[in-house]
This record gives sequence, C-alpha cells and structure tokens, in this order.
Amino acid sequence: MSASRRSGTTDELGPEEPEPGGAELLAALLDGMDAALCAFDADGVVTHWNREAERILGWSAAEAVGRQGFAGWAVRTADAEEVEDRLMSAMEAHGRQVHEFALLTKDGGRVLVRTQSAAVRGGDGKPAGVYCAFSEVHAQIDLERSIALSEALFENASWGVVLVDADLRPAVANEHAARSLGMGRTALLGRPLGELLGQGVEELESALSHVLAEGAPPAPAEMWVSVRATESGEPERRCWRSGFLRLASPLTEEPVPLGVAWLFLDVTEAKQTEQEAAQLRFRSQQLHRAARAAGECEDPMEAATVQLDFALAGFADHALIDLVAGAGDAGGEEPVRLIRVAATPAGAPGPCLPVAKAGLPVRYLEGHPAPQCVDRVGSVRASAGTATPERAREWAAVRQWPQDTVHALCAVLRSRGRTLGVVTFLRGASRTQFERADATYAESVSARVAASLDLAQVLGG
Repeated sequence: MSASRRSGTTDELGPEEPEPGGAELLAALLDGMDAALCAFDADGVVTHWNREAERILGWSAAEAVGRQGFAGWAVRTADAEEVEDRLMSAMEAHGRQVHEFALLTKDGGRVLVRTQSAAVRGGDGKPAGVYCAFSEVHAQIDLERSIALSEALFENASWGVVLVDADLRPAVANEHAARSLGMGRTALLGRPLGELLGQGVEELESALSHVLAEGAPPAPAEMWVSVRATESGEPERRCWRSGFLRLASPLTEEPVPLGVAWLFLDVTEAKQTEQEAAQLRFRSQQLHRAARAAGECEDPMEAATVQLDFALAGFADHALIDLVAGAGDAGGEEPVRLIRVAATPAGAPGPCLPVAKAGLPVRYLEGHPAPQCVDRVGSVRASAGTATPERAREWAAVRQWPQDTVHALCAVLRSRGRTLGVVTFLRGASRTQFERADATYAESVSARVAASLDLAQVLGG
C-alpha cells in the first residue's frame, strides 16, 4: 500500500499509479489560454510565462522564468522600478489592479500593454506572489470599439438590424427592427419569418440561405415585403433596402456559421416617389404619341379610338365609350341615356373599335357608375374589392362589363362646355384598383377623346 500524492489517502487497490504533476498541468492550462499570463513569487521572481506572453514579447518561458522582475530585459531601466512597484503592489491590494505601461520585446521594440494583476495567496492566506495578465493596448481598444459598435447598432441605429440564426429565425433584433416588424424585441425572437412577413418572405429566406452558403451579395437588395403585425390588422406593404453579412465564430480555426446579420432601411416613400415619377413620364409620352398618331387619322372616330389604344398601355385592360343620346341633352330632367359607340374586345385585350350603330341605349341599372359620371360631370371609381371570383363575375355582369373586370374608372367626355358622354376604363384582378392619380390621367385622355368625338359629330360621323 502507498499514499496518493494527490489526496494523501491510503490506496488499498494496488501500487501507486503515475499521476500528472501540478506544474505540468498548470503549464498546459496557461499555454492554452488566449491571454498573455505571467506570475511572480513574493520576491518578484518570474515563476510562470505562457505562450501568448512569448508571442507578444518574443521571450520564451526558458528565458523569462527565474528572472528578477522585468528589469534589464522586458522593460527599460529607467522604468523598471516604477513597473515593479505597480505590479507587486497587487500583493497588498484587494481585487485586481489595472495598469498601462510599455514593455520591451526581445528584438528591442516597445509594446504598450494593459495589465490586470492580483495577489496569489498561500495556504496560510498570506500573499505568496502576484499573477499578471496582459494584452496589447491596441488589441484591447479594438475589442472595446467592436463592443461599442455592436451596442450602438442595436440601441441607436436608424436602420433595422436582425441577427438571424442558421434556422432562419431571429436571434437578436434592435429597437428599429422591432418597430418595423410591429412587435417587441423579445416577442419576435425565435419566430419563423413567415409569421412576421407575408409578401416577400420567400425572397428574404432565399437571400438568407444564399448568404449562409455562399457569403454576402455584392450589393444591397431592395425587397417589397408586407408586415403582418400592424395596428389596422391589414398587412402593410413596405420596400426595405437590405444588406447581409455572414457571421462565423472567431474562436475556431475553421469558420463555424453562426447565422446572418440582416440590416435593412425603409425606402418605401422614395421608391413610391420614384415609381410615380416614372409612371408620370410614361403616361406623358403615351399622350404625346397618341396625339401624333391621332393627327394622322382622317376619320375623327378613328382618332378617338387610337387615343384610347395608347391610353390603355400599362393603364387598363379594357375601355368603353358611351355617348349621351342626342348629344348635349345631359343635365336635363330626363334620366341620362347612353349609347355604346366604341369598345375593346370583351375577351383578350385588343384595339378599341367602333361598334355597330344601332342607336339603342345601354340599359344601365340605377346607380351605375357611367350615368353617375355624366350626372356629376366628374370621374367615378368602382371596385369589387376583395370579393370571390364568382361574386366578382356577378358584379361585372350586372354592370354589363367583361366578366374579368374587378376595378372600373369612368371619366366624363366634355368638349366646348358640353357633356358628350363617358369613357370607362376597366381592370382585371391582376391589377390594383384605380387611384386618384389614375383619375387625373383618365381625365386628360377623355379630354382628347372628347375633342375627336365632337369633331366627328360636327362632321356628321
């Protein structure tokens, strides 16, 4: 039987087994740490020196251990006494002591370091030495800057920042992102993106997956999304200019993906303004082209239909022209009677053509947008809204419009102070409903069409 050197108890199971020595174990632990570490005994003699200390200063453990302090090798002679006093003062202090001073490298260079030192106490509780951890000041400053930048991004940034994990779920989000997504910062964490966004979620998930696999794209991407959580309950459509960064752990030799940093800025108003400007330019060009094409038509009715053909491009799917029976009678006491004189095909889109001149009024029901437009001498909009396809077809049939019609806009035809009739623009389900800007454009088109129709009436067409 023998005594264990580790525990001091009797080993009754067999002879003494070799055990790792405390010095070897401590040296292995010190060498495995990222911080530069050294230790001094109560007399100021170096007792430990790890590999990170060797990397920073160039002195090996064999060259450092056993030296009296830093004097004469790791610090200038003029600074040796002050440095030693600062380090050894930790023996009498409580807690850690932080200092900054310059050390010398083996090749004679100077390195500004920040040290954290504390007393090492023996078994009797009395100071037995000092341990010291140090790092280059610029490395510490870089770390502090990185931390400060991260905190600023998440607290004060004027754009959204969301850290998405490898499962494409938000792991961290700043206040701006939480407001944009209509949720609290903690409420959105761990949720699938499909619960936060409606339109655009597939595009976003595709971009995040690409970044995880291939890295960040070369330029930001503009994505139209709809946010599910809004005060009105209706999804809100927004345009977010998004940038992506792949995150990997800095603590491993091989990069381990941690997720993706998604940064986005709301540019909805700017994009809408840009789209409206582009739309206005296109419509102005169409009116100009229509005027030139109509000027080459010998028949005024043909000129009117040509005007509508140019107006339909990018604006509507169908167009109808109804004239007041006995032009000039609008505004009397009798109900307005409208006669169909031109229309686009009811099926596939096509050119607007004159219809057979039977002279029979269209049997519009009371409250129909076309007679209303004539009575009000102003544009009238109508829409089936979110009705089912079956209800939308019924809605269109009752109003004597093509069955694929979902949205309508009626603009009055006036020339020389007289109301001639009404032009009706129709859109299908694939288009949005008519807005006020559309009504303005329709009124510009109707004024040109009315001038041609007035000329046709004058000529007896």
